[in-house]
Amino acid sequence: MDQKIINLYDDYTHLPLTRSEFIRRLVLITGSVTAAMSVLPLIEVNAANMKITGDEDLFTEKISYPGVPGNMEAYVARPKEDKKYPAVIVIHENRGLNAHIEDVARRAAAAGFLAIAPNALSAIGTVAANEDEARQKFQELKAENNLQNFINAFDYLATRKDYNGNAGCVGFCWGGAMANSLAVKLPALKAAVAFYGRQPAAEEVKNIKAAVQLHYGGLDERVNSGIPAYEEALKKNNITYELYTYEGVNHAFHNDTAPTRYNEAAAKLAWQRSMDFLKKYVK
Repeated sequence: MDQKIINLYDDYTHLPLTRSEFIRRLVLITGSVTAAMSVLPLIEVNAANMKITGDEDLFTEKISYPGVPGNMEAYVARPKEDKKYPAVIVIHENRGLNAHIEDVARRAAAAGFLAIAPNALSAIGTVAANEDEARQKFQELKAENNLQNFINAFDYLATRKDYNGNAGCVGFCWGGAMANSLAVKLPALKAAVAFYGRQPAAEEVKNIKAAVQLHYGGLDERVNSGIPAYEEALKKNNITYELYTYEGVNHAFHNDTAPTRYNEAAAKLAWQRSMDFLKKYVK
């Protein structure tokens, strides 16, 4: 796949770029409307591409907890055995809670965690009909409310009998940025894992008490531009961290519903590193 097409799709999914403008630019790159339409299924996310993690050995449920301005809904998964578990908040991309992120939560549960995947859009009462609508609705969210709603997830955890009191988080893209923000704002957080997420301001890094693990795609110039300042601040403030850049792969390389950006080898390696890291610091 032409990297220019992948970069255009990345712009479309992260910038205020209308679908009509996206298609117009895609036609310019591919040379015709017919060619553009044939490329679309190859670049757009599709849950049919997902390798589903079974839940036969898991307990799953849908829950809600207080949010701003409305309640937050979330998907929960953990091993079936009724006991206390360390928790991991799984934070979605800028599409809200979807089948892919629920699957990621089940993967975390299969690794021995109480996984909770909140839906940021639920706080404004949104049920998006498709990926495009979900991304548009994200523009209606207020940053301060988003942060509070994910902080509230940890307050909710404290009410559960299957929680052992130790928690971390893992986030992807929009959720990766949120994972970094939670590391800054929550002193009790044990670990934060961010996949290709926007970095916090360098002056805020001194507030981090959690261990931090960062995953980036080597071709993701937009997000990667913030790496040097973040890493310098992590070193300056003696923060425990690990940083991995996967050469030759794109933004969203972990998302197996994104056919041209997903990279199986990098995704599996990054996920194993994430689980090993969380098991080390969130017990």
